[in-house]
Amino acid sequence: MKQIPMDFAYRTALGREDFLVSHPNEDAVAWIDRWPDWPGPFLLVIGPEGCGKTHLSQVWANKCGAVTINEDDLDTLDINALSEIAARPLVLENIGFELNEEKLFHLYNLVRENGSSLMMTSSKAVTEWSIKLPDLKSRMGAVQITKISEPDDVLFASILLKLFSDRQLQISPDVIQYLITRLERSFKQAVAIVSELDDLSLAEKRNITIPLVRTLFESKEKQHGLWD
Repeated sequence: MKQIPMDFAYRTALGREDFLVSHPNEDAVAWIDRWPDWPGPFLLVIGPEGCGKTHLSQVWANKCGAVTINEDDLDTLDINALSEIAARPLVLENIGFELNEEKLFHLYNLVRENGSSLMMTSSKAVTEWSIKLPDLKSRMGAVQITKISEPDDVLFASILLKLFSDRQLQISPDVIQYLITRLERSFKQAVAIVSELDDLSLAEKRNITIPLVRTLFESKEKQHGLWD
């Protein structure tokens, strides 16, 4: 009888020493390490879902004591609240989807006036934000941008190991090698496959080995194709 997996919470390791550095993200990491010696007060980190933008912003926030808000929070903050948070380093996460242009414009100016720093993260290029305010578009054009690309083999293997480790799962190197030769090189794919293998391992009461990985792949192929 299969065991039904319980959705236990697990804690992701978010320290600087836990961040995996390789060619796709080394420029972004260098900018974080370089603070406060930035050429300006603003940094925008752009990268695909799951690439470590939140982890990197947490590293920077811990380093400089920054407050973290999301794009949605801009709608609820009045000018006084914006002035207060702009007086110290600030992280603005997941920006560029339902952008409150007026609030971001005010925040930009307040950060500059206060001599503070603002780190922003997005999975979309600024040109995809559809900014209508000319002054905001001009200001965003002056922001330092760094990009995180999809992982190479070295980083992809390291990401898989970290994701398994975050769940307290010990995985042999041959399983990692088997996975990286068969999976799409994307952060999103890595997160999904580790979660699915964890669930299957618990349900089947089996360790995560190559035979178990094959079982998962065969099941996915029968259902709707491996990458759907």
